[in-house]
Amino acid sequence: MRALDRKLLRDLRQMWSQALTIALVVASGIAGFVTSLSAVDSLSLARERFYAEGRFADLFAGVKRAPRALEASLREVPGVADVQTTVEAAVRVTIPGLSDPIIGQLIGLDRRQPPRMNLVTVGAGQGLAALRDTAAGDGSLPALVNEGFAQARGLKPGDAVDALVNGRLRRLRIVGTALSPEYIFAGLWGMPDMRGFGVFWLDRDALAAAYDMQGAFNRVAVKLAPGASAEDAAAGLATQLSRYGGRDVYGRADQVSHQMLDNEIKEQRVLGTVLPAIFLGVAAFLLNVVVTRLVGTQREQIAALKALGYSNASIAAHYLKLVLAIVAAGLALGVLAGDRLGTGLTALYAEFFHFPRFEHVLAAPLLLVSAGITAGTAVAGTLSAILATVRLAPAEAMQPPAPGRYRRTLLERLGLRAMGPALRMTARNMERRPLRTALAVGGVAAAVAITIMGNYFRDAMEAIIDTQFTLSLRGDLTVWTADPVDAVAARLELGRLPGVQAVETTRFVPVAMSFGHRRERVLIRGFAPRPELYRVVDVDNRQVLLEGRGLLLTDRLAAKLGVKPGDRVRAEVLEGEPRTVVFEVGGTVRDMMGLNAYIDRDALNQALGDGDLGGGQVLAVQRGREAEVLAATQALPRVAGAFSKATMVRNMQEISARNVRIMSTILTVFASVIAVGVVYNNARIVLAERGWELASLRVLGFTRAEVSAMLLGEMAITIAIALPLGMGLGWGLIHAISELLKSDQFFFPVVIRARTYAWAALCVVAAGLASGAVVRRRIDRLDMVAVLKTRE
Repeated sequence: MRALDRKLLRDLRQMWSQALTIALVVASGIAGFVTSLSAVDSLSLARERFYAEGRFADLFAGVKRAPRALEASLREVPGVADVQTTVEAAVRVTIPGLSDPIIGQLIGLDRRQPPRMNLVTVGAGQGLAALRDTAAGDGSLPALVNEGFAQARGLKPGDAVDALVNGRLRRLRIVGTALSPEYIFAGLWGMPDMRGFGVFWLDRDALAAAYDMQGAFNRVAVKLAPGASAEDAAAGLATQLSRYGGRDVYGRADQVSHQMLDNEIKEQRVLGTVLPAIFLGVAAFLLNVVVTRLVGTQREQIAALKALGYSNASIAAHYLKLVLAIVAAGLALGVLAGDRLGTGLTALYAEFFHFPRFEHVLAAPLLLVSAGITAGTAVAGTLSAILATVRLAPAEAMQPPAPGRYRRTLLERLGLRAMGPALRMTARNMERRPLRTALAVGGVAAAVAITIMGNYFRDAMEAIIDTQFTLSLRGDLTVWTADPVDAVAARLELGRLPGVQAVETTRFVPVAMSFGHRRERVLIRGFAPRPELYRVVDVDNRQVLLEGRGLLLTDRLAAKLGVKPGDRVRAEVLEGEPRTVVFEVGGTVRDMMGLNAYIDRDALNQALGDGDLGGGQVLAVQRGREAEVLAATQALPRVAGAFSKATMVRNMQEISARNVRIMSTILTVFASVIAVGVVYNNARIVLAERGWELASLRVLGFTRAEVSAMLLGEMAITIAIALPLGMGLGWGLIHAISELLKSDQFFFPVVIRARTYAWAALCVVAAGLASGAVVRRRIDRLDMVAVLKTRE
């Protein structure tokens, strides 16, 4: 072994604790990077593989009723390679023995002609094609159920559910579980509610007969030819389908399952980039401080090595190898931790996104990028210190470093003179090295910010649920009809149900809204002029009244369309009779959910030329009578579906609360590693630099506690300054991440509760106390005779 390599091992052994803390900071950054991006790679790979194997369609459209003979004409549309039609229906589903409201999507499968797109993969049980009869002796219909709903509800082959099919209660007998690329994510209105929404595949002929749709279809999927324009093909299809109420042709980007997958991939890419950058920046600072100090204490050794003939390059390579050894250990730990955490994150994803094969993948390119980032961190952090060893002349290195300039601190010059000797020494030492002090404060502040961010998602989810289900939706139950109905008659009918205290009508209309060349598919939401049960509430929890204000757009929709208050937008109605309505934009609303437009329902009906119509009714119900009212609504033939606010909130919280808790715990641990790394390394370096002073004070009669206070006081001041700075940094970081995560479907509000700030401060202070206890032990063990030896 070469002499320099033996010296390297000796240096590592002597500074093992500092090397370990730096390696842990590097490991935290790499672990966050590998965790997020490996989960993204796994999700993307599973999605693309399932899309290919399941022949996921490119375009989708719905119609009221169209003859199957139309398929031939649709195939002739330029750019269309294949067309597949189905019969589908949204129904109310109940599980025997349970009162929870469930919405089911029924999809008809042709048992004689296997589907060519959106293939259904059977998991447990058997497929419909293997069955001889489409109905059992008891009249039940065999059905496949999507895997996510089956798992959430504990359903298995042989179980049964009841569905209200076209006003008639039919029993669906579960023969197997299934997956489809259309429903990788299957939740009600994009909500993570696996328990409230299920997909059921059953025989097409049986479903068509139930809805009098023999020889017809109401849903079409399209595969595009290679290189075809999706926009042109969609326009051609809309022309053909418009006669049958099918003007809304959309692509994958607007398909709910695909949207949810894309949003999750985007969010993880943001988190997998921003957080590791903070960790690795702190690691670079620590490496710089440690190596600079190491070079300073080894000036004589460097001079001797140069005098013995070692070149500048070999000495620089020696210190670079020292740094690379530290970060290599961090890289190994980070990759190992990232692999395990990525596996856990993939398992959490598997509860929301369902694929036939979904395993965690740690790709070789990701490992290479991780290694490159780690090496870049090492070089960036220590380049200046290593270059200093090259520039150090042997004769200069043999001399002790020039003493520092001691002068009054800024606080003393400002008039604050009532400082004891210990505080004055500490303040002067910190002011003498402003860059190192600032970086130490910045490192601890970064730990505070990351802890705040880890707990921010809990605060945001609570705020979203509170805004959407307490401030906005104040009713207890919501029921809706397949088509708009007379609002007055519906309110009277529902108001007579036992337990119903109040009823409020809404109407949601799907439109293609355009301004100039820009076009977006949105919902115009019509509410009561002064609503009580379903209100428009912005991200600042302020109610927005619609009466007399015209059409209000969410800020994201206004930005995408490029409109401002006073502009006039065109809305092509995508339901019922073909109509195009022009609305004047009355203002914008900062909303959390989706691209929406809001208007007074009466004004909406008037603009559409309709009477007093409504599509949804929000009910206030006496406490404890929700199940009774839900059961009563099943007897109303025009009611297509219903859900309970309390049930949906409970289902969402069961999943989101656990996942947010896991994320908060991981980020808090990582932040604590940063705090320990910064505080401990800074204290160790100060101890090495001021060992002579501290030993001298001990000889002069100062107690261990008094001597420790001088060193630990610097640590305490660093943390005290870093706490408010870190809270401000956390606030800014959350604002930045909130903007980066903003999508068409979702916006995380910036809500940071006082408990989050308190928890961040507590974690960092605890990390500082732990570091201080270790440093205090080293102070107590100072060998005063050895430390007081000095070079002449």
